[in-house]
Formats: sequence, C-alpha cells, structure tokens
Amino acid sequence: MFTTIVWATDGSETATHALPFALDLVARDAAKLVAVHVRELVVGRMGGYPVYADDEDTRARLAERVESLRSEGVDAVLETRSCISGHAAKFIAEVADEHGADLIVLGTHGHTRLGGALIGSTTQALLREGTMPVLAVPEGAHVRAVA
Repeated sequence: MFTTIVWATDGSETATHALPFALDLVARDAAKLVAVHVRELVVGRMGGYPVYADDEDTRARLAERVESLRSEGVDAVLETRSCISGHAAKFIAEVADEHGADLIVLGTHGHTRLGGALIGSTTQALLREGTMPVLAVPEGAHVRAVA
C-alpha cells in the first residue's frame, strides 16, 4: 500500500516512540523510509542571539540510527532541513512531497482537552497541509505483533 514513508523526528523520545510504527509499515510494504529532521532556529528575547533548538549530538544520533537501519537492510535516508521562519510542518511536508511519500509518521504527546489540543502543533499543522495521510503515534501506543 505504501511505497515511501516519512518518519518526522526532532530526536525526542516521543519521536523515537513512533519509529517502530513506521518500520512495521516499511517492512510490511517493502517501502522506503525517509527520516526527516527539521532544525528550528530559536530567536532570543531582547536581541539575544538566534540559536538552533537542537544540537550536533541530536543530528549525529539520528544519522547513526539511519545508518544502523540501512545496515539492517532497511531502505532509509536522512533528510535535514533548517527552519529559519515558518513551522517545521511545512518543511516536513516539502520533503515528503520531494520523495513522493504517501504517509507521514510522527510521535505526539497526546495533550489533554484541558491543555487545549488532542495532538501536538506539528501534527495539527501537517493535517492542515492536507497533502497526505498522517499517522500520529501517542506516547502510550504499542506496535502489536502480527500473527
């Protein structure tokens, strides 16, 4: 059903929790995995210097993870973009379009109604883009073994 699946990751535990779901679909459909990491530029208050929200270690860990997947036989690539203005979802959707992806998988915190949203802002923004299906994996979800 799927030929190319995007796994959107910021290097967090929440994003990492979504990876087994993406890999399960990749294995099932012999699909390609495109790991997408968007480096967001954070501008400080009162004239503070702008800095990226992640660090070299995050990018290195993601590169190692994708290389490990390749060594396990997964057709995987890592795409990194820098986000100076706009929302990370825009860049994730662009990479997905560039690779002809037909699904985006990402983790979500599953905020409560009291918090104002059931899913995170990046997930909401990807759903608004409306270019392809989005699988939002809440922190408590588990991949079920297929018989």
